[in-house]
Amino acid sequence: MFTRQGQQSSLCFQLSPEQEELRKWAHGFAEKEIRPVAAEYDEREEFPMEVFRKAAKAGLTSFACPEEYGGGGLTSVMAACLINEELFWGCAGIATSISAIGLAGLPIYYMGTEEQKKKWLPYLCDPENPRLGAMALTEPGAGSDVKAIQTRAVLDGDEWVLNGRKCFITNGGIADLYVVFAKTDPDAGYHGVSAFIVPGDTPGLSGGKKERKMGIRASHTGDVILEDVRVPRENLLGEENMAFFGAMKMLEYSRPAVAAAAVGVARAAYEYALEYAKQRVQFGRPIIKNQAIAFMLADMKTKIDAARLLTWRAADLADRGESCAVEGSMAKAFAAETAMEVTTNAVQILGGYGYMRDYPVEKWMRDAKILSIYEGTTQIQKKVISAGL
Repeated sequence: MFTRQGQQSSLCFQLSPEQEELRKWAHGFAEKEIRPVAAEYDEREEFPMEVFRKAAKAGLTSFACPEEYGGGGLTSVMAACLINEELFWGCAGIATSISAIGLAGLPIYYMGTEEQKKKWLPYLCDPENPRLGAMALTEPGAGSDVKAIQTRAVLDGDEWVLNGRKCFITNGGIADLYVVFAKTDPDAGYHGVSAFIVPGDTPGLSGGKKERKMGIRASHTGDVILEDVRVPRENLLGEENMAFFGAMKMLEYSRPAVAAAAVGVARAAYEYALEYAKQRVQFGRPIIKNQAIAFMLADMKTKIDAARLLTWRAADLADRGESCAVEGSMAKAFAAETAMEVTTNAVQILGGYGYMRDYPVEKWMRDAKILSIYEGTTQIQKKVISAGL
């Protein structure tokens, strides 16, 4: 049992048969549909639309949405963690693209009114016509510092008028539906930020530069330009001026899933390095027989398991309705740094071959870096953790 503040957690170290089936389902898709094309999409830096459509038909794009809104009803954070680990084991870039619906769906689910959920979540969850979502928060001068955003929203009669520029937005410029964060009270800091539901074909909304990234290159990242974008008054998401606090609550529950993604990337690199070390012969014996290599693999395995257990603890707390702000940040920070360390060491174990693009470990190393940056950098996670002390 895990314990927290004197209370016992129901989390155990063995998954239920239903959870094991969930993991096998996601792993099967990753092994069959993602792994074979991962290098190709990475090389072309192209959104994997064909894989995305297959994932939508399989239910992997909308599994986390409640059934009443057209989703799969697997609403637990633990379910998201189990699925994420397997999809990111397949390819971090493609997995990011598969989760494209959630980028708009999650804030609508956590922050929206019942009317907004009924209108927009089924729109995103249609398996025959899957749509891309985007959460437009980051700006050139405002990353982790949300109160510094410059995008403005002004009420004009029965419409909100949005102006500004967003950057580093997943699906920016190609999404069917955006959740855009903007200042509605410029002098109120965190208390002056609101969020808006903006269809991708709204006049005045356009895509800017598509970024050329180090990793997760099968996902689309770009600018979003807002020039006198008008949306109906009812497209204000949740309460006016309260979007920052809604976003923080949403991130609290999404960070364990990002931690699980990091575990998946680390596991992929570890498994490959382990098999390579068993097969690669130097000085007359497999290199795993050398203590230096064996100890590296032992550390990799230990930290991956530790990261997974931190992730599951945070997910368990969230699923029981308790705060997992500190635990989620601990999991996300530790798992992300573990992914970077494990993938780097996997390249080291393969030596010169690891540096070559003919082998997948260099891709996993490039992919791993973003996990310590997006959804809050490792340093931001440590700020959350230390504040909770």
